[in-house]
Amino acid sequence: MGTPQRGIFIEVNRYLHALEYTLHPGVTWDEIAVAVRVVHAAEDMAEGVIAFGPQLWASTAPDRMPPGFKNFRSIQGPKAHAPATQRDILVWLHAPSRDRVMDAVMVIDAVLSKIATRELDLPGFVYHDSRDLTGFVDGSANPKDDTAKREAALVAEGQPGAGGAFMLSQKWVHNLPHFNELDVPHQERVIGRTKIDSIELEGDEQPADSHVSRTDLKIDGVAQKMYRRSFPHGSASEQGLYFLAFTCEQARFDHVLASMYAMDKDAITDHLLDFSTPVTGSYWFAPCKEVLRAIVS
Repeated sequence: MGTPQRGIFIEVNRYLHALEYTLHPGVTWDEIAVAVRVVHAAEDMAEGVIAFGPQLWASTAPDRMPPGFKNFRSIQGPKAHAPATQRDILVWLHAPSRDRVMDAVMVIDAVLSKIATRELDLPGFVYHDSRDLTGFVDGSANPKDDTAKREAALVAEGQPGAGGAFMLSQKWVHNLPHFNELDVPHQERVIGRTKIDSIELEGDEQPADSHVSRTDLKIDGVAQKMYRRSFPHGSASEQGLYFLAFTCEQARFDHVLASMYAMDKDAITDHLLDFSTPVTGSYWFAPCKEVLRAIVS
């Protein structure tokens, strides 16, 4: 199997930044390759992951196109909407200090902004003990050991794109005043976990429309595991979460989103959607290091 990009699995950094770009018409792969090399050179400043949208990856490496890789499509459920804002290049950066992340952002954007329009420029952070701004621990359902994380996040050996990862990114904006009007027991039923110690609710205590119920899925007996690396973003005027996750097959994202938006057989909308709204949505593929080296050499 190929070697996954290093930044995927490093969890110790508390400062993060996401950049999403749409390429200008007529940009050549040689120009893109220069930008890819700059992203890798910036690893001395911050850990980085670079990923590509389906159309760009299909034109760049058609022989390494993972099966089922497609654009993010908007979802219109009976009560909520997930918009599609599919873009071409994602760069995700993280480091132990904000200045190191900012150094990398400036170096990378100086190159990419010459060939692409910057569509998202989002700094973020680890909030307390890895909590969302709602106060609940984020990523509690992540696989716990390294082997399980790799199995959930990476395309398996022997498949096209092995060692790479499918990704989903969505910028979510919270209505925290609305959420904070609820008492803690009601908040816990929205999420499906206890607020203080992040213990999953059980039995009749677990609502069918909780976030846990809508996202903890099995399809044909296979748990739809993914490796979440989301981070909070916020200011006085806006607070939310940049949802970022890696998985071995893109269909897992489709299944979870269908469940959240009442597009599956249960037809139950995730209660969390009453308090948080996605404003972007893109699918990506983060190829392994060997493939990246091959296509930019």
